Amino acid sequence: MISKLLIIRFSALGDVAMLVPVVQLLAQHYPKMNITVLSVPAMAPLFEGLGDNVRFIGADIHREFRGINGLSRLFTYLREENFDAVADCHDVLRTKYLRTLFKFVRCKVECINKSRDGKRALTKKDDDKVFMQQATSFENYADTIDRLLGTSLKSYVIRTNVPDNKYFFPTGRIGVAPFAKHKGKVYPLDKMKEVVKALLEKGKQVYLFGAGEEEVSVFHEWKDYLPHSERVFLPPYGTSLRDELQLMATLDCMVSMDSANQHLASIVGTRVVSVWGSTHPYAGFLGWKQNFFDCVQLSMPCRPCSIYGNKKCRMGDFPCMNNIQPEDILAKVLKV
Repeated sequence: MISKLLIIRFSALGDVAMLVPVVQLLAQHYPKMNITVLSVPAMAPLFEGLGDNVRFIGADIHREFRGINGLSRLFTYLREENFDAVADCHDVLRTKYLRTLFKFVRCKVECINKSRDGKRALTKKDDDKVFMQQATSFENYADTIDRLLGTSLKSYVIRTNVPDNKYFFPTGRIGVAPFAKHKGKVYPLDKMKEVVKALLEKGKQVYLFGAGEEEVSVFHEWKDYLPHSERVFLPPYGTSLRDELQLMATLDCMVSMDSANQHLASIVGTRVVSVWGSTHPYAGFLGWKQNFFDCVQLSMPCRPCSIYGNKKCRMGDFPCMNNIQPEDILAKVLKV
């Protein structure tokens, strides 16, 4: 019987956030199992309050535990915890090295299956696409744990990951997160500004999310332009992840790209209207308990062309995003 489990997931904020519901369900079903999540220190707030049997270890893999020597020191520290099993939910060079060391000391290890073949088929050109829903990251995380522990967590994740009735409540406090890492996932900012303007004209309060210097500069320009700017709330400089999660939990709806903010809002139970361009929800990255009917996207032969939105547009100007009208987003938010 496995009593001490280590789950490893570094990388992007959105990917780590998608691990949260899986860890929470595991902790609820196995209250006597000690579950430890290993990630970068900034992710700690995501795993607070998931259960008395869940704890978090933050490892700075870019400085303190950088390179082979750093990872070796990290393993030495982790080995003292006497874990029975390790779930590698990342499967990159760093985690491959760590899980190999755990195998040497006869620790039970499994790694994630990222469904790469299905995702490649989904992003083939035009008529060659195999247009099918791929396993979600939630399912892939749960599957890794199931293979390790002999559990049936994946089936429970699938049954649990359904929209709540709160999606039909009227909206008044709207979050807007217009940015993403890659251009293929960003709705044109001038059009998003028109979405915000229309929400304000409908009497809504709008909370803008994006803490970078460039993002905040854009928001200040918007506020100078927008009517009813007293109902526009900008993120305070230096807002912590914990504070952002608390604010998102108070919103009636979040408008987000296919980005981390979609997942942050999802894990605190907020309805998300998500805007999709070069990527597609079928790749498995729709937020926890979110509804496909709340996805704003265009049906185009070239979509999706990318899993992560990091490819150049062969059409030249991302018509998958540019041809979405502000009214399309408003209709989803306001359910009209």
